[in-house]
Amino acid sequence: MTTIVAVKKNGYVAIAADTLTTFGNTRLHATKDASHDKILRVGDNFVGVCGSAAHHLVLTSLLAKMPDVQLNSKESIFETFKKLHPILKEECFLNPKEDEEDPYESSQITALIANASGIFGVYSMREVFEFTQFWAIGSGHEFALGAMHQAYLHEENAADIARAGVETGIAFDKNSDAPITSYLVKLN
Repeated sequence: MTTIVAVKKNGYVAIAADTLTTFGNTRLHATKDASHDKILRVGDNFVGVCGSAAHHLVLTSLLAKMPDVQLNSKESIFETFKKLHPILKEECFLNPKEDEEDPYESSQITALIANASGIFGVYSMREVFEFTQFWAIGSGHEFALGAMHQAYLHEENAADIARAGVETGIAFDKNSDAPITSYLVKLN
């Protein structure tokens, strides 16, 4: 999978990710992958996507076609992903089943959004969370959260804290690897 993190501190938001793609036991390193960045640029937003490699192309295509994409609040993100869900099923043949007992159909997408409004997480059933300091997603998320918890206490720079999170994910998660991509946004 991946390690994707976002950090909000001292007037800035940083988002960072590893660049490894995996197919079962096969690893595709960034030096052999022309499209290794896991963070999409959507207007003034950065969207880190984990899970299926197909999500990257699908979201790039669909979000570019959607008029007036708003990703700057929990409500606007929810509305965007609610509109996106039927399109994912109809145009991209999304399989919305995860578990028979799930209350809603799954969009099969987990993403972190960083923009001038802050840090937001989107999960498969269109749950949206806003984070006050930092968060991580992907298979290396637990390692990254621990590293950022410590770094947040001692570092002042959001980008440095994000880098510490991804570096730790890379160190301990077999499905994450360098190089790291990162972006920095000034908060409103």
